[in-house]
Amino acid sequence: MADFFDHLNDILFLDIETASLTEKFEDLPERIQEEWLKKERLIQSSADQNEPGDLYFDRAGIHAEFGQVVCVGVGYFQWKKKDKKLVFRSKCYADPEERELLLEFKALLEKKKWILCAHNGKEFDFPYLCRRMLVQGIALPEPLQIAGKKPWEVRHLDTMELWKFGDYKHYTRLELLASIFAVPSSKDDLDGSQVNTTFHLEKDVEKIKKYCLKDVEVTARVFLAMHPQQEELEIEIIQLEDSKKDHKD
Repeated sequence: MADFFDHLNDILFLDIETASLTEKFEDLPERIQEEWLKKERLIQSSADQNEPGDLYFDRAGIHAEFGQVVCVGVGYFQWKKKDKKLVFRSKCYADPEERELLLEFKALLEKKKWILCAHNGKEFDFPYLCRRMLVQGIALPEPLQIAGKKPWEVRHLDTMELWKFGDYKHYTRLELLASIFAVPSSKDDLDGSQVNTTFHLEKDVEKIKKYCLKDVEVTARVFLAMHPQQEELEIEIIQLEDSKKDHKD
């Protein structure tokens, strides 16, 4: 049990929310417009009757070349051995300038030798962050550098991959895992399909941040459920509002 909690202290759970680079397709630079139209032809079905650019608002945000990171939620556990209690501290990095929020997140990654964990992180969150950092001229922090590393040297965990148990065809939504493990849902006020509208049209970044932090907590609780302990643990949730506040551990 002690070894598990020693390991748990080093895991940084994270989730990102993304949106299209611009509200309107027409606002993209001309060269990027041309590239999106090529991408659009690949992702639309033959039955779609869309005008060029119609899919941009709903689909561009999931592609790092045409999207942006609007917030990064993070959280980590601290084990209070005396009280037999876990404290989960979380906060969200958000800034009107994507480069600034990515620099703040990079600074966190450089404070400690973190193990990163996200749901579907290996296929979405981690590569998306890497691509947007490079687009913004930011050198990748060590935890996101995987080129040249052996598989066991890459400190990335993925709750979806853990649930696959080697079944490479098996895709499982975080909400489904939360349901079967009786973890409270993060989808009460918002879901991923609404982020672009909430960001560009409603201008409600605070709502996105709250949703993002809920997803981080759900991911962390699902991870714990995948590593059941002999006794039930109390978990105290602490959200840090100031994204510039230092992590001391």
